[in-house]
Order: sequence, then structure tokens, then C-alpha cells
Amino acid sequence: MLYGGVEAGGTKFVCAVGTGPDDLRAVAQFPTTTPEETIGRVIAFFREHPVAAVGIGAFGPVDPAPASPSYGSITSTPKPGWQNTPLRQRVAEALGVPVAFDTDVNVAGLGEHTWGAARGVDTFIYLTVGTGIGGGGMVAGRLLHGLVHPEMGHIRIPHDLSEDPFPGSCPFHGDCLEGLAAGPALERRWGTRAEHLPPDHPTWALEARYLALALVNYILTLSPQRIVLGGGVMHQPALLPLVRAQVQALLNGYVKAPAVLADIDEYIVPPALGDQAGVLGAIALAQAGSGR
Repeated sequence: MLYGGVEAGGTKFVCAVGTGPDDLRAVAQFPTTTPEETIGRVIAFFREHPVAAVGIGAFGPVDPAPASPSYGSITSTPKPGWQNTPLRQRVAEALGVPVAFDTDVNVAGLGEHTWGAARGVDTFIYLTVGTGIGGGGMVAGRLLHGLVHPEMGHIRIPHDLSEDPFPGSCPFHGDCLEGLAAGPALERRWGTRAEHLPPDHPTWALEARYLALALVNYILTLSPQRIVLGGGVMHQPALLPLVRAQVQALLNGYVKAPAVLADIDEYIVPPALGDQAGVLGAIALAQAGSGR
């Protein structure tokens, strides 16, 4: 059987058909415009490439609860025009196949767990650092859900205004993690996009500090066996080693696990599936049914 995956991002959608990273039969990418146009292109793609089931990983906030009347909807997003969009329902009704749904980061984490950097562990975190910051993953083999879904990008972290007077860019919280460390925050703080900043620019030490502060909170709360860091901001090669060093310094020997003390290069890792983690995870979600 062939399965469909949809990585529904705030900037672009990616659709794919296949069974895994070594068997992708068709892939399409297009910008996220209006819900009508964008969802219409998703439906047209899968009508051209029929599948047994579809998985969707969507930008949020979303409603991930199958028992909820608005299951599969994008809810209170700041993206204009997308508030309260029943994404899953529209795709399922148009195609007449099972459609599973979750957050984009949970789905990318599922992809890494199935085929990539989180194989072999059942408790891990996947954090993406790009246009926004989002986190998901698994605890004891189950994707993270609860009251709603994890919002790891909006945790509050220490912000020394004397060192970094930038007030933050999050429209809800100002200087939460996303407001200080996502791509738009870097661009507003320094006046240029992150990919144009050289490896020795002071932004990377500050960025590593903010990300490490967040990771230490996640480590002490969820005790993940591995942390996968993806997203466009993490494409800067100098950043990941700085993050690892800051995590060790902030933990200060408190967590005695060898993974943190001696093997941190294998503990905080990039995604093995690269930028395909999201759409491949959506295929894995389709294969797993509900993904729960």
C-alpha cells in the first residue's frame, strides 16, 4: 500500500506519496496561501496519486484530540485567515480515506523515531528552530499529548536585558523562547536573516545560551533519552556544538547520565532525515493510523 504525508507549514506545504525514505513515489511543494487554495492543492495532489491513508502534521496551535468536535483543526494561529480551519476534515471528506493528524513537530519526531535520529529510544524530544520554535516527541513510546499539545517554544527563560535589550518578537509573550530565539527574532535583533550571519557573529553564542536554557528545562522535566534539533536556524554549523557545551555547563554535573556527561555529541543531535523529517513522519503517521 502507498501512504500520503502532508507537512502543513505556515510558509509552505509539502505532500508526498510512498512508504518511507527509500520509497517516495511523488513529492510536491507549494506556498501556504489561503486555506481554500492550499487545501485544494493538497486534495488535487492525492487525487492524482491515490493512497490508502493520509497523515498530516500541521502548524498550530491545533486540536489534536480525536474525541473533540474540532479534531484536526488549526485553531488560534496568528497566521491570517487560518484560524479555526478544519484541515483534517476537509481532506478526509474530499478523499474518502482515513486521515490521521498531529502537530508538525510531533509528526517530524515520529519520522525521526521510525527512520532517523531517534530510532532505538522511546522517550525523546524533537525541537525545531526556524520561523517559530516548536517541540514534540515521545514519552514511553507515545507521542506527547495532554490538555492540548506541547508548546515548548513558548516557555519562559531567563532574559538579561542588560546583555540582550531586544524585547522579543512573540505576539503573545514577547520574550519567550520563540520570541528570543526563532528566526524572525534573530532577524529583527540583528537586521539581517540568520543565514547571512557569519559563524563568529555574537548572535550564535547568545542563541546557544537561550536554546541550552530551554533544553535543560526539558531534560530535567521529561528526562529524554535523546534530543533532536532541527529547523532552518540549526543549519548554522557553529551552533550545535555551542548548544551542547552550554547544556553541560548549565547542568553542572547534576545529571549523572553518561549521555550528558561524556556522549553529548550522540545525545543532542541533528535530524537524520533532514528537511524531510516532517513529510516522512506524516507518512509514518498514516501508516500507524491515529499515531497514538
